[in-house]
Order: sequence, then C-alpha cells, then structure tokens
Amino acid sequence: MDWTSLLSNERLRDRKYSEARNRSIFTQDYDRIVFSEPFRRLANKTQVQPLYEHDHVHHRLIHSIEVGSVGRSLAMSIGQWLVEEDEIAAGEENAIANIVQAACAAHDIGNPPFGHSGEASIGAWFARAFDEARGVCGDLDPELHPQFCHFEGNAQGFRIIARKEMYRNDGGMRLSKAVLGAFMKYPLSAATHAGLSDYRSAGYFGAKKFGIFNSDLGLFAEAASSLGLPQIAVGPYQWWRRHPLVYVVEAADDICYNIVDLEDAFTTGELPFDVVREALFNLAEKPNRGAQGMTQAEEIALLRALSIGRAIDSCLEAFKQNYGEIMGGTFGQGLVEAGRLGAQFAAIRALAKARIFTAPRKTELEVSGYRIIGNVLDGIAPIYDRLGAKGWDAEALDAHSAQVVRVLGLDLRDVRSPETALHAMGDFVSGMTDRYALRISRMLSGI
Repeated sequence: MDWTSLLSNERLRDRKYSEARNRSIFTQDYDRIVFSEPFRRLANKTQVQPLYEHDHVHHRLIHSIEVGSVGRSLAMSIGQWLVEEDEIAAGEENAIANIVQAACAAHDIGNPPFGHSGEASIGAWFARAFDEARGVCGDLDPELHPQFCHFEGNAQGFRIIARKEMYRNDGGMRLSKAVLGAFMKYPLSAATHAGLSDYRSAGYFGAKKFGIFNSDLGLFAEAASSLGLPQIAVGPYQWWRRHPLVYVVEAADDICYNIVDLEDAFTTGELPFDVVREALFNLAEKPNRGAQGMTQAEEIALLRALSIGRAIDSCLEAFKQNYGEIMGGTFGQGLVEAGRLGAQFAAIRALAKARIFTAPRKTELEVSGYRIIGNVLDGIAPIYDRLGAKGWDAEALDAHSAQVVRVLGLDLRDVRSPETALHAMGDFVSGMTDRYALRISRMLSGI
C-alpha cells in the first residue's frame, strides 16, 4: 500500500467534486458527520454508565468527540514522523490528522441504544425469529442470517455514512474514500467472518467481527479500489487488508474508553479513589507531579490527562516499530496492546471487567434494555410481515398498520424484499436513543 492512494480525497459516488481552496475535503467530511442527525442522537445513547443518573458521565457523543481529539493528536505525530521519513510530502500530515478525526467522529455512529448490550439484544431477537421462521424472517436467504443474528454496530455505521444519510442509496454522506477506509475497522462481510473461524485460529486473519453488510459490499469495494487496499482470498472467502489509519482510529478509541471508564466509575462511586488513582498512576508512568491541594476529583482528572498523553506516545512508538507490517496489512495487534503500556492497559481492562461491567446499575440497564429492544421489534415486525404479504405495496397496508407507520415514522421507501425489510427494522431500532426506545416500547406494549 502507498500513501498516494491511501489519502484519496475522491468522494464516494461523486468523482466530479473538487476541493475548495480554503477547506479540505477531509474537514468537510468531519462537518458532514457532526451535523448529521445520527451523530446528534449519540448524545442520548449509553457509553458504559447508564444515562440520566449523573450529569458528568460520558455518553456516546462526548466519547466520539474525545476519541476524535486523541486520534487527531496521535495522527499528527505519526504524520510528522512520516514526513521526516520521506514517506509523505510535507503538509500531508494535516490531511492524515483530518482523516483520522473524521473517522473517529463516525466510529460509533451505528451503535444502537443501551451500549453493546443493544447489539446483543437485536441479534438475539433476529436469531429467535429465524429459528421460529417468523414472517419475513422465515423468507430470508439463510446465508444472510449471520449479519442480522450477530448484529454489528460497525456495519450499521458504514451503512449510515455510505448509504442512508444525505444522498440516499447513492453514496450516503459521500465522504472521501480515505475517511471511509480509515473508518472500516473490519473490512469483511458477516458470511466471510463466519466462514473464516478456522483461518483466524491459524493466524491468517485477525478481525474479531464483521464490518460490512452484504448489500454494502459494492460500496466499500469502490472505496477499497481507489485506496489500493489489497484484496485477500482464502478458499471461497474474500476480504480486504485494513487501511493503515484504521489502527490509529482504533487506538484512539481504546485509549479513551479504557481511561475514561475508570474516571466515570470514580465519579459514580462504583470504584474508590485509591483503586482508580493507582491504575491511572501506573498508566501515566508514575509521574512526579504532585497533587497537593487538589481534591480527589481533580487528581483523577490530572492523572487521566497525563495517562492520555503517555498512551499517545506509546502508540506512536508502536506504529513506528510495526510500520512495515501495518503498511503490508499484516499487523495483527492494536497499537495499544503493542505499545510499551500494553501491560498497564491489560490491567485496566481486567479491572473494568471485574468491577465496572458487572456493576448493578449497568446490569440493570442491560436487562431492561434487552426487553425494551425486544418489545420494539415485536411491535414493528408485524408491519413488515403484512407489507410482504401485500407484495411490498405500502399503500395496501390495513388502517392500523398504516397508523403505526405514521406514528413511528417508519421508512418503507426501500422495503422490497425480506432482506431490505430486516435492514429497515435494524435501521429503526438501532437509530433509537435510550429514552426514545423506552417510550416506544411502552407505547407498543399498551403501557
């Protein structure tokens, strides 16, 4: 892979678009993302801690902005090193920073309500519907089942930015191909992911999840071709190598959620000051700067800031040390794990797994969220079943179904098959905020 192609500013489905002299395409990409409705909705979606019980914990919108800040700083440092190594021309470090910031802003845009448990809830509902052959779910090609019963926010995010938002079915937001490449954490379909388990265990493939719905493969293929991402084939399965800047976006996300989850746990009282201070003190490499006169919250905030700075330095070193593998598309780790602070981050993840992710308030949220999402899908599924029975003619729906469509604002424009029906259901429920999902669940349940 080479940076000339990897930094492509060609827009998806809009090759004639030219860059304004005073505003780069990558900056415009960021603006398109942050002014979009799906981005705004992140303000009412759970990050880790349940919302509405404490004003100072993170939600997904704040998290996305912070990831963009960290990603931009790390990308700028990497870009400056690439200039020094004559890998890119002077000035292109700014392009790299802007690409990463835009991709970071979008990285959670497809996530459903109630955190990652929301993904599991949606997937579990579809899996049950497939097992019972319910309505349109019973008519779907079995090869397409994995992308619904293992519902993935990353794939939904690509669907939003490349298909659904702005230029509907014609490139979506029409972002630059460089930003789409940096966004695509898992450049493969669900069917390929499911079929590659043996190859992954043998070390041929490192992706944990899938990142592209079957219907969107053509859109990513357009971007991958312009970016020069190598395509790989193993047996009947094909996928692409990761864009090098994916590692930077991923690192920024890893840095933020690992560190900030600790700060939030201290804020909510789920972890005591001494435990959080020790973890961040070690991550910040035992700084000499004192905390005399500071409150506990101020000291935690200081250690959080110092830890982020050290983590950026660690990831920069890891990028340099593994540059050949990253450019070859064969690097199998994250920059956080590969850096000098890998052990400290592993300790924080273990602490979070043991004491944050199992906290009563979070467990209560996941249990109620699971039921809420199930109620919503149970409530809207009959609409799509009836639509299929009417030959996908929305005008032929009965009066009650048409009333539900109006009340919920269900978008039936593209629903012409079982696959498009299930995507429309996924679009609706994953686009909900936590609060809206609760309200609609109650309404559909007659409460």
